[in-house]
This record gives sequence, C-alpha cells and structure tokens, in this order.
Amino acid sequence: MQQAMQEAICAFVARASGARSAAILALKQLSGGAIQENWLVQFALDGGPYAGTLDTVVRTDAPSGVSLSHSRAQEFTLLRTVHAAGVTVPEPLWLCEDKDVIGRPFFVMRRVGGTASGHVLVKDAPGTDGLAYRLGRELARIHSVRPPQPALGFLPRYDESPAMHLVGKFRAFLDRHPVPYPALEWGLRWLERHAPPARDLVLCHRDFRTGNYMVDEHGLTGILDWEFAGWSDPLEDIGWFCARCWRFGAVAREAGGIGARADFYRGYEEESGTPVARALVPYWEVMAHVNWAVIAIQQAQRHVSGEESSLLLALTGHIVPELEWEILNLTEQD
Repeated sequence: MQQAMQEAICAFVARASGARSAAILALKQLSGGAIQENWLVQFALDGGPYAGTLDTVVRTDAPSGVSLSHSRAQEFTLLRTVHAAGVTVPEPLWLCEDKDVIGRPFFVMRRVGGTASGHVLVKDAPGTDGLAYRLGRELARIHSVRPPQPALGFLPRYDESPAMHLVGKFRAFLDRHPVPYPALEWGLRWLERHAPPARDLVLCHRDFRTGNYMVDEHGLTGILDWEFAGWSDPLEDIGWFCARCWRFGAVAREAGGIGARADFYRGYEEESGTPVARALVPYWEVMAHVNWAVIAIQQAQRHVSGEESSLLLALTGHIVPELEWEILNLTEQD
C-alpha cells in the first residue's frame, strides 16, 4: 500500500472513529481474496471511543471482479445486518464510499484471530472439536434474517423458485460464453428436471464453506466473505457447505471436511427449530458443483482477458474438469 494511500486511510479512520489522529503501526496484505483485497492494519488512535491500538482489516475491491459479487457498500450493510442478528462475524466499523480517498470504496472491520485455511482446518486443527455443530447453529442464525429487510433492498427478488432462478442465471452465462461446457449443460438440464418448488426465502450466505470462516484454538471466531449473499432457499447454503468440492480432500467428513453431517444438521435444527429437508440436500449439492464451476470459469476469464494477471485465478480455471466429473457422478443414475 503506497504511502499516500496509507495517509488517506488514516485521515478517514480518524474522522470516522472520532479520534484526534490515527497512525498505522503495522500493515500487511492478506493472502487469498481472489475477488477482494484485504489488508491487515493496526492503527494507533489518539482520542475518541477507540483510543489506543486497534487491529483491523481494510477490505477493498480487487482490480477486477466477478459479475455476481456485491459492492463493498452492500457487503458492509450485509455484515451489519448479520452482526445485529447474532451471527459470529468481524465487527463492521466504518464504510468509505468516497473514491477520492483511495480511488475505490473500502470498509474497515475489526480483526478476528485464527486461520481460515481449509487445508489446515480439515487436519484436526486446534479449535475444530464441535465445529460442525457450531457452524450449523451459525447458519441457522443467518437464515433467521428474512425479507422484507429495508436495509437489504439491493438484494434481487425474483418470481420463480430459487432453483430455477439459479438454473436460468447459469444457463444465460454459458450461452454467452465462447467455450462449450457440455457436462455443465447436462448438469443444468438435470437441475431443471428435478427442481424443487419454492419454499420460504431466507438470507443465504451463498459461500458458506470451509475456507470462509476463521478458527483459533478456542473455536470459531468469525464468518467471512459476504459478497455473494442473497435471498434463496436455505438448502442452497446447506448443500454448498456439504458438497464434496468443499471438503478439501477430507471427503469422509461430509460437513465441510471438518465434521459429521449429522452434527451440522443437529446444530442447525436446534438453533432454527426447523428440520433439515434431508432428501433435498443432494439436489443442492449438484447445484453447488455447477455454481462453483461457473465461478471458476469467471475467475479464469479475469486472468485470460488480461484484466488481472494472477496465478491463483489461472489455476482456479483448472478445477472445472474435476467439478464436471463430480456432476456426472452425482447425476448419472437419473
């Protein structure tokens, strides 16, 4: 982060926090974040309610993004909403939409400790005992947010069922894409033929998976990355979390590679008071693989088009064949 940008962020944080001044004590760009940039920033605040040392994450746009992601202002609003609903998330602090400050919108949230690395968490990392149950309860709290929510008026509404809405969106993307993906087209047709009817809409995270939450030695510290959240069937999140593609190689642990599916369901049901429609979850796991394949294609496009040169984005495109194979495995009997 250039010196001028650091000074601009300090001036903004001083104003927003009510401090006389703000200075940066430590600064580091965090790894990951294929869609956004995240900076670990430790501020020293002189005066105001946050006086002293404040550990934060500054989150802003990457040079390019994917079409399905929210703006930083929208993501900040989502974070405030679920924080108020009792979901374990980093405390949202301040939003800056003025592009004159650093050239793009950003927001500041309180830092939470631990690791989000999926490959670490699935290897019995400290703090993962009982994690599947805890995550089930957290997901139920997210789903307790239901429309109408005036603050979330930017989230699209639609008339068709969530399943058919997603099928239509993915099909429109593939129809525009110059490369054919027949296995994904097969998967979409299967999803269309087996689409469940509409149920009550809830706020879905839409990227609720291992790798998008933080865990320290005491357990869960925060659920991250709200840029895809929207109204949908609650089973979309459950299927995404349990899908094989998000178990980081620990395929026997069907709840995100970190625990038993039964524990995850139990946490969800005890918090929500609603039984999980188990028979419908496999459908949403097929949807998860198709969804992830479409996102992976978009990520690769960002690199191939020259918008953003990134080895991570380029490699993401290479997982599409594996996802296609799993889609065929899941649907070949019907």
